[in-house]
Amino acid sequence: MAKYIYPAVFTEEKSGGYSVDFPDLEGCFTTGDDLADALSMAEDVLATTLVYYENQNREIPKPSAIQKVKTSGKEFVNLITCDTVRYRRLLNKSAVKKTLSIPGWMDEAATAAGINFSQTLQDALKEKLRLA
Repeated sequence: MAKYIYPAVFTEEKSGGYSVDFPDLEGCFTTGDDLADALSMAEDVLATTLVYYENQNREIPKPSAIQKVKTSGKEFVNLITCDTVRYRRLLNKSAVKKTLSIPGWMDEAATAAGINFSQTLQDALKEKLRLA
């Protein structure tokens, strides 16, 4: 799970919208009603595709150099970035109950101090996983 940058080919459609294709990633394409929508959709489909690759333990192809991507007609190439860790957080916000053990004296002290155990554990895990 990481941050990625891939070149995408944007094709202006007769309807005024754009189609977007990632030549390095099989089945990774989308459309947008206008350029802003196409850029947003491109980031979303890139993240979705790369999360799928990660979940399937598929080899993630190396992105082509932007200068080597061929275009024609009403096409242009743009780099699209995504962060699969951030994307996973957006997708999975459900709470999961965990049981843990701490010494009795620590429980008493933390409860007396009004410490929120769930938030403290989340903060510690984010720091440990370098997600903070």
